[in-house]
Amino acid sequence: MEKQILQPRFKDSQHFKDFWTTGNGKQLIDLSGAEVSFDHFEKFSKYFYHVDEIGDEVVREVYFKKSYPEASREIEGYIRNGVSENDDVPESVKRLFNQTQTIPDWLDLNLIRSGAELCMRCNLDSLISLRDYCLIGGYDYAYLNKPLIVTEALKKGAVKRLSETLDFWVNVTRYDALEVHKKGYEFAIKTRLIHSYARLSIRKHYKNWDTENWGEPINSWDMMATYIGFSLVFMHSLKKLGNTISEEEEKGHFHLWKYVGYLLGIPEELLPDNKKQATEYFYLWTSVQPSSDKDSVLLAHSLLNESLENPILKYEFQKKNLRYLHICCTWYLLGDDVCKRLQIPDVPLKKGFPVTKKIINTIYDSTVSRDARIKKGNKDQTKVLADYLRVTQNSNFH
Repeated sequence: MEKQILQPRFKDSQHFKDFWTTGNGKQLIDLSGAEVSFDHFEKFSKYFYHVDEIGDEVVREVYFKKSYPEASREIEGYIRNGVSENDDVPESVKRLFNQTQTIPDWLDLNLIRSGAELCMRCNLDSLISLRDYCLIGGYDYAYLNKPLIVTEALKKGAVKRLSETLDFWVNVTRYDALEVHKKGYEFAIKTRLIHSYARLSIRKHYKNWDTENWGEPINSWDMMATYIGFSLVFMHSLKKLGNTISEEEEKGHFHLWKYVGYLLGIPEELLPDNKKQATEYFYLWTSVQPSSDKDSVLLAHSLLNESLENPILKYEFQKKNLRYLHICCTWYLLGDDVCKRLQIPDVPLKKGFPVTKKIINTIYDSTVSRDARIKKGNKDQTKVLADYLRVTQNSNFH
């Protein structure tokens, strides 16, 4: 069947216009100085039907020919020891590691370090931003969520999903983590192959996948949008919570995520260098996404109720209070339109916590040294991750 040429089909929809004229999209334009238009739509839209063929071929040649644990051990060996042209390994494995072991000319390790420091320095605000803006905000884009729905991510539970996201994010944002064979590099390669495994499984088992409307499962354009979430949207959230960000940190933050995207097999021309590019790229992508559907609401509520299910906190009142604080942050960061679409519960005094946090951050930024904040942020974030891994790796958890 001949594919139709993709159009910016939702550009006249109310949700698109509201986001970019009065909502967070307008704030992103103001923040970045972006010049948004559809002039370059065709340059990017082709990636809606483009996937990481290198990763897919590795899954076909390694994962589909062995048991999953055996294949995973084999890949871990390649990640940790490297692969050379003379090794007796499948051609797809050589191609994958030839790309990921090759350091691109544009990579600047000092900038990567600055980006990692921003992620650590903003401590729990980083985790709030990931959860209450990036993750739950992503659920507002109905087609983006389809792979999660068809692979039955809801059955896995939000605690497990959040733990996996946190594990990935913490490990790619530490010092030197992305050097070849290091922990962040390992997480990027494994995540890339998980995406390929999921994509091939969807193609094989889910006959009702609507490629024309939804794009290929976990396609390159959707991947771009996800990593703009980790870079641009994340940074916007930190600013909303009262964090000051230096020019060097901002540049480094985009550089870090550009390299993570490179390791994940996202085409380089989809990886923005700065907030202006990221906003312009994001504008085009949002024009092919409808707003929330019933699946979006289910995903959002699963994440909201994660605090009640999570055994990290011992007492019921603590769990309910944490859920309330996350709801307050979600309203503050996402805005009324998105929260109403996702049916986020309305709660009293919902601006109290985030506004107080913003004031405290302003004082904290000006009174505590940057080095001390980086050190404390790294310690606190690592502690949160350890707590999540402790409860999710307990075999009785599910």
